[in-house]
Amino acid sequence: MTIQYLLEKTNWKLVNEGVDTDIFIKGVFVGDLLSWVMGNSEERQAWVTVQAHNNVIAVAVLREFSCVIVCQGATISDDVVEQAITAGMPLISTEQSAFEVCRALIDLGL
Repeated sequence: MTIQYLLEKTNWKLVNEGVDTDIFIKGVFVGDLLSWVMGNSEERQAWVTVQAHNNVIAVAVLREFSCVIVCQGATISDDVVEQAITAGMPLISTEQSAFEVCRALIDLGL
């Protein structure tokens, strides 16, 4: 599934418009402890988290995630959005909880 398809099916918000949304998502990783994410995730996963700071984008790029999905309406600052734009990392926001996001991702086949 592509990020564009995910956005169409969920109505979640792409925070940094203009980044590539034709990127394929091959799985999902859920976690908020950055060191755990770095050590246990795989490339091309969608990362589900409540974290919304600069280090999230750095880890997402390092691990070559397809996108970052920030849950529970966590506030994403302008500098984080700018960093995501510069990195080309799709940054998605939703008011839903991590559980609800994961349920939606499972329902979509991820």
